[in-house]
Amino acid sequence: MKQICVVGVGYVGLVTAACFADLGNRVIALDINEEKIDGLKKGVMPIYEPGLEELVYRNVKAGRLTFTTSYAEGLAGTEFVFIAVGTPSGVDGEADLRYVAESARMVAENMTEPLIIVNKSTVPVGTGDWTADIIRKHQKKPIRFSVVSCPEFLREGSAISDFMQPYRTVLGSLDLEAAEKVAQLHLPLRAPIMITDLRTAEMIKYASNAFLATKISFINEIANICEALGADVKEVAVGMGYDKRIGPHFLDAGLGYGGSCFPKDVKALAYMAAEKGRHPQLLNAVMEINNDRRPMAVEKLKEMLGGLDGKVVGLLGLSFKPNTDDMRDAPSLVIAELLQKAGAKVKAYDPVAMEVARPLMPHVEMCTDIYEMAEGCNALMVITEWNEFKQLDLVRLKSIMKQAVILDGRNIYDPVDMKRAGFRYRGLGRGYNND
Repeated sequence: MKQICVVGVGYVGLVTAACFADLGNRVIALDINEEKIDGLKKGVMPIYEPGLEELVYRNVKAGRLTFTTSYAEGLAGTEFVFIAVGTPSGVDGEADLRYVAESARMVAENMTEPLIIVNKSTVPVGTGDWTADIIRKHQKKPIRFSVVSCPEFLREGSAISDFMQPYRTVLGSLDLEAAEKVAQLHLPLRAPIMITDLRTAEMIKYASNAFLATKISFINEIANICEALGADVKEVAVGMGYDKRIGPHFLDAGLGYGGSCFPKDVKALAYMAAEKGRHPQLLNAVMEINNDRRPMAVEKLKEMLGGLDGKVVGLLGLSFKPNTDDMRDAPSLVIAELLQKAGAKVKAYDPVAMEVARPLMPHVEMCTDIYEMAEGCNALMVITEWNEFKQLDLVRLKSIMKQAVILDGRNIYDPVDMKRAGFRYRGLGRGYNND
């Protein structure tokens, strides 16, 4: 049984800690936020992630997973320290590394025996070397250590399965022996393991996320063209996806990407490129297309209603994607603000994200279910493609709305079915199928 300390109990850190514990390791999850740690000790999750509460409970009960706010306690007897703290965007799009720096400093000051320090957070290229410098500077006495980059590839909403059934594990280090020891931790996952140098591993994460974000912006650009030319982007995406060189994933046209990864990672990669004198034209276009999706959708709804002043609009979903309560860079935030600036009253319903959203959207009326929200609405906008939105009682919905108007920002409905039910319906890039 290996002993692991995971610093940070956010989406990445808590999932990493719980999953490593489930693989039979002894794991100490460490965070300086006392409220989060006290809550976890009582079984209260700081985030929503399907299956996480049960996984944490099982491993706490088995004695493999514990929680602390003390670095001294977390590092005692530990061989591996995974740093999984936030790296939010700075003012100019650069990654803010203050939490990584603080974690590295505290590890250095409290380590009493050799450690392998693993950067799990998404960090700019060169951060591994920088982390090593911080640790050497703040050690109370010279103690041997190694730094390994092990970027995470977890999707919110399916993070546990992504950890347990990864496409690959990427490890980067200047110390091959340390990288191989971290590889041993991942062997039970039975996935390909790639070992490379620190900077290449860090770049693999940014390049992967930027490519996926590019696919999303590409299909949204195609959706705009489809709408102008009368083609249906959903069918176009299916036809494209059959080509194995392209694949079907991340080809869903809609309101663009959001969340904690794609927005900040594309910005950070563009910033790194510009800092080195490169002109990241493609990355800048990806961000521009994505930013245009929210105001474009509001303009479409304005056209459908003949104006927004005095109208009541209901938002189906608030989180940036289904199966999470994460509101970071969620399209709903921009859309609600634009609707309200145009004079509309905004109501909303989301299965899990409303408590997180409430302080971020104080002037939006949060409703207890879909039908309460729809009552008296001039229009509904589909923001998040939660499964429960896909099988609505259309007869009931139409009877309680002031106007039967739906703008489908995720293209989850069949236009023919919606028109047959008496709705004025528009998707994004649906060509002939739009009204």
